[in-house]
Amino acid sequence: MTYSIHQDWDPLKVCVVGRSYPPEFYSWITIPHVRKLFERIAIETEEDYQAVIQKLESFGVQIIRTNLPTNNIDHGGFYVRPPMAPRDHTVMIGEKFYQGYGNETFYTNSYDKIKDPPWPECNTWDQFEQLPEWMKKECRDLHGFWDDRHLKNSWIDDISDQVRTQGNQIIKSKEIHGAGIFRIGKDLYHGTESYDQDLQLTQQARDQEFPEYRNHIINTGGHSDGTYCPVCPGLIISLREIHSEAFAKLFPGWEVVYLPGQNWDMILPFKELKQKNSGKWWLPGFEHDQEVVDTVESWMGHWVGYVEETVFDLNMLIIDPKNVIVFNYNKKVFDALERHGITPHVITFRHRYFWDGGVHCITSDLHREGTLRDYFPERSQ
Repeated sequence: MTYSIHQDWDPLKVCVVGRSYPPEFYSWITIPHVRKLFERIAIETEEDYQAVIQKLESFGVQIIRTNLPTNNIDHGGFYVRPPMAPRDHTVMIGEKFYQGYGNETFYTNSYDKIKDPPWPECNTWDQFEQLPEWMKKECRDLHGFWDDRHLKNSWIDDISDQVRTQGNQIIKSKEIHGAGIFRIGKDLYHGTESYDQDLQLTQQARDQEFPEYRNHIINTGGHSDGTYCPVCPGLIISLREIHSEAFAKLFPGWEVVYLPGQNWDMILPFKELKQKNSGKWWLPGFEHDQEVVDTVESWMGHWVGYVEETVFDLNMLIIDPKNVIVFNYNKKVFDALERHGITPHVITFRHRYFWDGGVHCITSDLHREGTLRDYFPERSQ
């Protein structure tokens, strides 16, 4: 059976669920109370993953877990981030499975750190591949772990291998991933990675990549699933009203529920720690524990994302047209779901603000029942 996904709300049948390190991984931490803290985080994180899995399986969803790396220390001596958020690197569009390279960000970031004025600009994986070998070698030396040997054994390739057995085409792409795109029949809605991204060039690139779809660019300035969520035909949950004009044009007649600023009311202590760690993570009760701060920033700083871009309530996983998984309660959201006949299933992810991953992030749907539909037939191809 070839996997396929045409609409984000079609009945979910096969889904990848992420994985974090087990408690014994943290034996390297020498400060007893810090080690105990991270062991508890590990145990509770897997318990919460299991709660998500059990809920999905109760709806008949087949679960595939990501595999932990066999070598979890890179050549720089840092611990490799566990594969907790598969959607950041994978997405099924129609019958095509897009997988991230896994290493291009590290290479291009390395390039930004060491390049001199005579060196050419390098902002994409393709540009990196065109560099002279000696330049690429310097970048690889800075992040030496990311070599071909590792990539062939990465969790991304493991998932791709399973998808390939179903007869799907596998496409490697840095630009296309599940956190930045919504699939609504013949229309694809693409987010931007930054607010200053060239929208015209992005439109051209997406039209070239997906000529069989109508492609729309929404300037989200980061992951789309941290900005808005089309929950069902006729309903969008959105963080900011800044996109109201785009929604009115792209989703005419749909109800849009806005949640401006609601997330910060729940995590005020995070603002204090934000001054120390650039807003990447938060552990309640340890905002002023310098040993914890130092441990995370010295050893795990590259694990965590920028927590401000993802909003707890609208980062939802749609199981089918009548059921969604959310990580907490929000009256405004729940009232909207009720109006559209949708049941929310609350599953707590206790360390969500440490790991920076909503339920949409920590999963990646591979197959949903349904055929390609056109929700806006008045639009030309």
